[in-house]
Amino acid sequence: MGEGTKRMENLFAVAFTAWGAPTTWLELVAVIVALAMVACNIRQIHWGWPLAIISSAMYFALFWNSKLYGEAALQVFFAVVALWGWWQWLHGVRPDGSALKVSTLSLAGTIKTIAASAGFTWVVALFLINYTDSDVPWLDAFPTALSVIGQFLLGRKFLENWLVWLIVNVASVGLFAYKGLWLTTGLYTVFALLSVLGWWQWKRALTAP
Repeated sequence: MGEGTKRMENLFAVAFTAWGAPTTWLELVAVIVALAMVACNIRQIHWGWPLAIISSAMYFALFWNSKLYGEAALQVFFAVVALWGWWQWLHGVRPDGSALKVSTLSLAGTIKTIAASAGFTWVVALFLINYTDSDVPWLDAFPTALSVIGQFLLGRKFLENWLVWLIVNVASVGLFAYKGLWLTTGLYTVFALLSVLGWWQWKRALTAP
């Protein structure tokens, strides 16, 4: 047995049991990294983006192992988009050439966001139904699709990203509880609360002189 295989087995070894379901070391470390990432996002610290890449790699392995293929594929997207988001926070500008800062969506932008969320959810669900053995295609597709939208809004510092993440996190709590990923269920419960905190913090930044 190779060293790489042993390391993978160690990552999926049980760290502790919560409510009758085992929690692996991989899930435990992924939770810690993810919390650090969100804390950076709330405070608009750009180091949250490289933490997002690390967290996504961990959760890809965790979700794939749990047959949550939509969520697993989303982690690949997150890792790639994190590079874009990192560049945006360091060098991005508004269409008028001004520095990138917290702003709000226009009415047209809001309508496009809702339409894109609905359309992408439908596309992802159909893919999961037809090409995977997912047992929760729609429940997997909904937070997957909205997470794509939320990541874009976060990268461009739109205040509404926190509302999207709140919806994503509440839906994810139900999904991960169903799958018995109790530590991640707890994490997304905390994420939901942090989404409210993020909205409040960014709202203050929006109105600051």
